[in-house]
Amino acid sequence: MGRASDFGLTCGRSPAGTHNAITDVPGVRVGHCTLRNGDINTGVTAILPHGGNLFRKKVVAASHVINGFGKTVGLAQVQELGTLETPILLTNTLSVGTCATALIRDAVRQNPDIGRTTGTVNPVVGECNDGPLNDIQALAVTEEHALAALADAQEGPVEQGNVGAGTGMSCFGFKGGIGSASRTIALGGGHHLGVLVLSNFGRAGDLVLPDGRRPDPRRPAEAECGSIMVVLATDVPLEHRQLERVARRAGAGIARLGSFWGHGSGDIAIAFSTGNLVDHDETRDLVPLLALNEARIDMLFQAAADATQEAVLNSMLSAEAFTGRAGKHRASLADWLRGQAKSGKPLYRSIRNRRLSIPP
Repeated sequence: MGRASDFGLTCGRSPAGTHNAITDVPGVRVGHCTLRNGDINTGVTAILPHGGNLFRKKVVAASHVINGFGKTVGLAQVQELGTLETPILLTNTLSVGTCATALIRDAVRQNPDIGRTTGTVNPVVGECNDGPLNDIQALAVTEEHALAALADAQEGPVEQGNVGAGTGMSCFGFKGGIGSASRTIALGGGHHLGVLVLSNFGRAGDLVLPDGRRPDPRRPAEAECGSIMVVLATDVPLEHRQLERVARRAGAGIARLGSFWGHGSGDIAIAFSTGNLVDHDETRDLVPLLALNEARIDMLFQAAADATQEAVLNSMLSAEAFTGRAGKHRASLADWLRGQAKSGKPLYRSIRNRRLSIPP
């Protein structure tokens, strides 16, 4: 369908990487498994920080909960130990447990000592509720689908829109889904920060584009009760505390689009760095750790906000119009923009000043 740049929408001033995707971070791979069959519109998306054994060679990681109406697995240990030891899987809300089990089985297959002669494994799974467009009660996602997403993971361009975990998602009243973007970081020989989002949030009519336009999906505004999962990756060496600070800036990118992180929204960011690997079998008492000079971290803050904003737009602009469960329909943002340009109608939605009444 398109990307933000195809419509002249610019998010920040930093240049994007080659693929303008999370896979611009060397070694990071993304895979999908998509389920579309009648009222079943769902799937799994996998993000792999590197191509090796993640349990043996962990990456430094952190998370930040913007608003906690979510059902993720694994964040407590990520925050406590500051590492990620499995791929990240994204799926629908009621399939989190299934995907966690698939990650555990995959880790045990690679590491038969898990839970016997060494520690257990911490699977990490994020979710959004695709119930409006998908028969979520059918529990259609299986362990085999999760493993298929892992097997599909590859470097290079990332398929976006109505794919994988994003198949049944909605965003600002339009069709949402999987989106990605990246920014180059001018440090030393050059580094990257990439973002992948699962967008399923925002009230209809609240979306604000970077040029000020406010697309109208012609749907009544409902309570803000969706979610967004943001996965940030970088090859800049960062410690756990620094990664948490970077993850927090994803919220700035979300807010630029018009979201206020409503009561019913689960807005969660997970960040990892491939710049430091943590050896599960380390025997030294003291280990070296390379970390960013804190005085340079603003470059990553800006990149995180800009790439998150663009990734959400890409998730919507890559998504085709979609009719899901019980005939419920979501229009395409790309179609709306093309239609406005072709018709010559005003591109700006009029906004009247309104006084907010707060009950006593």
